[in-house]
Amino acid sequence: MFAIRWILGRIILLLNFVFPPKKRQRPIIEQAKIDEQTKSLALYQYAACPFCVKVRRSIRRQGLNIATVDAKQDVHKQQLVNEGGHLKVPCLKIQQDGQTQWMYESKDIIAYLSKQYA
Repeated sequence: MFAIRWILGRIILLLNFVFPPKKRQRPIIEQAKIDEQTKSLALYQYAACPFCVKVRRSIRRQGLNIATVDAKQDVHKQQLVNEGGHLKVPCLKIQQDGQTQWMYESKDIIAYLSKQYA
């Protein structure tokens, strides 16, 4: 089973590399404003996870600069479990007004980003 998942994951990564979504172009001032707003966001993800790829493609399509965090590393895995409550990816960490929110589910993350930065 591990071998099949590994192979499928590499195929997903290859297809994502070969067919990247077109990045949204904004005026420089507007992009700088959005970059400032997205500094407080981080996407906890696995590189070959199909749902994580779906979210990353949406982020690129919207032209957002959001930090990605490899949840396979022990430090980040522990942070995801201890602060977020689940070892589940993709997970968007949202820090605003001194509060931290952890958002799971790719559809919810994409809907949130589309609403906030459309």
